[in-house]
Amino acid sequence: MKYYSISFGFLLILVLPLILASAQNGKYERAAYHDSYEGAAQDDQDQGQGPATYDKNDDKESEPEQNDQNYEQDGDDNAPSLDTPTLLDNLASDDLLSFGYYSKSCPKAESIINKYVAKWVEEDRTLAASLLRLHFHDCAVHGCDASILLNHEGSERTAEASKSLRGFEVIDDIKAEMEKECPRTVSCADILTAASRDATVLLGGPYWDVPYGRKDGKVSVEKDAALVPMGRENITTLIEFYQSNGLNVIDLVVLSGAHTIGRATCGSLQFRLYNYAGTGRQDESLDSRYANFLKRKCRWASEYVDLDATTPQTFDNVYYKNLQAKMGLLLTDQSLYSDPRTSPIVDALADAPSEFFNHQFAVSMTRLGNILVPAAQDGGEIRTKCYSVNSNY
Repeated sequence: MKYYSISFGFLLILVLPLILASAQNGKYERAAYHDSYEGAAQDDQDQGQGPATYDKNDDKESEPEQNDQNYEQDGDDNAPSLDTPTLLDNLASDDLLSFGYYSKSCPKAESIINKYVAKWVEEDRTLAASLLRLHFHDCAVHGCDASILLNHEGSERTAEASKSLRGFEVIDDIKAEMEKECPRTVSCADILTAASRDATVLLGGPYWDVPYGRKDGKVSVEKDAALVPMGRENITTLIEFYQSNGLNVIDLVVLSGAHTIGRATCGSLQFRLYNYAGTGRQDESLDSRYANFLKRKCRWASEYVDLDATTPQTFDNVYYKNLQAKMGLLLTDQSLYSDPRTSPIVDALADAPSEFFNHQFAVSMTRLGNILVPAAQDGGEIRTKCYSVNSNY
């Protein structure tokens, strides 16, 4: 049986509780997905192109095979699980939400969501990561109220920052079936939250129980979409942004781990490859061999590259090992390992079994889904169509 180093144990026992204590004092908070995060690339599908996959031994111009996994993991299937109650307990609960909310009014709600998410992801696996991103963009702007789904002139959905979001048709499909089963009962916000959970499971990630009772907001403003991080922010900016949503620095690092799957546009990282910060050189926090690979694959800003260069098709903690190896694709990813407030957590998640990351991801996703703004909930409704408020019918 393989045992993990004592340094990892000390990180869990000593470092993380101290960070939690600081977070409670309002000093440190979290970050998660970024606007340049791509769950899929519609243009790639139209042109028959696949994502580029990094091979540290590849010094040629030729394209690597799309689904190759070029780095072996060090994990041990028989490794012991870790129990860290200081991180997993004391989840914030909200009186507006409950696990049995639809038990009588729509008992088939979860099975309907699961069925349709599975159907869509079977047809296009990239939609799973897109649903995760869509959920984050919703909750990051005035709470989880499905405002990102509203499709009218000047809404969040029409903003430049939202142009690459996908998965709307999945939610619309689920909602149409839900209205047949339980008219005006299940909110679009609840559907999107549960769909992101089911998408995570289909990717090989963890399952968690979703509390329900969210209302659909009636307000969606284009300029508010710019509140979502774009992938170039420094850690302090991200910490301050997510502090306003009530989540902590552990959520920052854990939810950033969603980049274990999905892709990003080359345009979101080209500034790191050439004249970074006006130096005329590439970003020194980027591994040189990996940077050379990216320069070959990202000649065009519209092309796509895997967020996890090593195991892009697997939901695991290799994302954090990549950060240790200076292979974080986005600046905000690699910055997690450059900042002393977040680097110890990266080390802990990289050194632990993937099961530990999975468990933590479920905790932080629950916290993300519980972000509610009272004004949106008090004035909210149950939309009959997720792309429009009910007054439009």
